[in-house]
Amino acid sequence: MSKLVIEGVSRTFAGVRGGQPVQALQPVDLSVAANDFITILGPSGCGKSTLLRIVAGLEAPSTGRVLLDGKAVGRPGPDRGMVFQSYTLFPWLTVAENIGFGLRERNMPERERNEIVASYIDLVGLKGFENHWPKQLSGGMQQRTAIARALANDPAILLLDEPFGALDNQTRGLMQELLLGIWERRKKTVLFVTHDIEEAIFMASRVIVMSARPGKIKSDVPVDLPHPRHYTLKTSPEFSTLKAQLTEDIRIEAVRTAQTQPG
Repeated sequence: MSKLVIEGVSRTFAGVRGGQPVQALQPVDLSVAANDFITILGPSGCGKSTLLRIVAGLEAPSTGRVLLDGKAVGRPGPDRGMVFQSYTLFPWLTVAENIGFGLRERNMPERERNEIVASYIDLVGLKGFENHWPKQLSGGMQQRTAIARALANDPAILLLDEPFGALDNQTRGLMQELLLGIWERRKKTVLFVTHDIEEAIFMASRVIVMSARPGKIKSDVPVDLPHPRHYTLKTSPEFSTLKAQLTEDIRIEAVRTAQTQPG
């Protein structure tokens, strides 16, 4: 049961070639309850990926702090599993070896490691592909491997940065249902960054909408739709109402972004 608290987290980057510093994030406060599935939605450049990287410990905040189960986050750790848009698999390792990489690094006994790897291969539908190399897999299969690798370490929280952004629409929809099904069975705390409004609603129990840069939380929208979720939910009146609300929120921020761009 893992709770995430983000307190006053901001991020300012140094200016390029002596230019003015760039504030990517205004101070953000966010509390994520145990087993919550939160999607973060916003226009390009609003700082949503920066916020996720700070939670992952890949970047330090300029102000504020991140607490996971009451402990300050200062660097990457096995308590946070990260999945990126690019598949980031080790090309010299097989599917099974990629999934078991973190377990091997922790010196887990081989038999126990193999049992865990086999269970996650089955969970993400990769049975029969255990000994394939990443280059032999489709994009969707590579991302299934990356998700299984993150989950195999049993992290307290799963962080996903546009994980399905490089996939075609059909594969993307299948991957959304796959991840939701895993979450419904395993109940992980999830923070999921996306720019896709339908994806944000379909996946989440709450959608956090961020403003144009420098990003801040503009709205926190509960998604009170039933589980288990099926793609037909996207045609329901309740889904359409949420989509219209969030589309307008994002459109306003996208206009603001365009108006502040030079040139």
